[in-house]
Amino acid sequence: MKEHIMEVMKQIEIDHDVKILFACESGSRAWGFPSKDSDYDVRFIYIHKPNWYLSIDQKRDVIEIPARDTVSIPTDPLLDMSGWELTKALRLFRKSNPSILEWLTSTIVYAQPYSVVEQLKELEQKLFSPVSSLYHYLNMAKSNFRDHEEGGIKKYLNVLRPLLAAQWIGKYHASPPIEFQELVEDLLPAGEVKDAVATLLKRKIMGEGLNVEPWPYEMDEYVSEKIQHLETYVKSLKVDRSDPTEELDKLFRNALREVWHEEWTDFVGGNK
Repeated sequence: MKEHIMEVMKQIEIDHDVKILFACESGSRAWGFPSKDSDYDVRFIYIHKPNWYLSIDQKRDVIEIPARDTVSIPTDPLLDMSGWELTKALRLFRKSNPSILEWLTSTIVYAQPYSVVEQLKELEQKLFSPVSSLYHYLNMAKSNFRDHEEGGIKKYLNVLRPLLAAQWIGKYHASPPIEFQELVEDLLPAGEVKDAVATLLKRKIMGEGLNVEPWPYEMDEYVSEKIQHLETYVKSLKVDRSDPTEELDKLFRNALREVWHEEWTDFVGGNK
């Protein structure tokens, strides 16, 4: 599958006239509990040629294969690819968007041919906002918990993972790791809840993720208590950050120069 993903990425670059700066696995395969039929959720950041950015009209800044966009080779039915244009990614990074922070910590990386991602990682702790990230994961956990009885094991894990991610932020004031097991080992003490989570994980990996069944009784009190605690805690957080826009503008210009060296030289020369 990796070879197919690399082939599709090359074709995206050709068909859409872009360069992919970074591509990684997201979703259950990156979280550490895929089943045999789990999708390959590939997420990527891409950049256009310099002239693309010279327009008074806002252009589409997302590529979604096969949901909304096409590529001129067949793609595997399990492949779900979605990419953000670099300036969109940087605006979201400026707001400490948890999705892009998760991409940067993915342990399954398909492409990283340029220096952009290393520069982003160097800025991450400086720009990280515990408040916005904690709200993101807390709201996700609450939303999934409200209708958890309508789902199965996959839904239960979709409650627990953001809940543990929010707890990690509260504990460390840092972006949480993407792997679910690392969150479990750090944040759950030995006991009924941890044992129940281990069972859910095993069954999800065995392909029972969509089985509809009662929510494990050990979880209700634990989840409700943690949500209540985090709702109170996040309201007390106040974190001051400097405006990183100037640094991110510089990073963007450097990326254009690095990726499109000849086009950048012609662009700068023609606009003096």
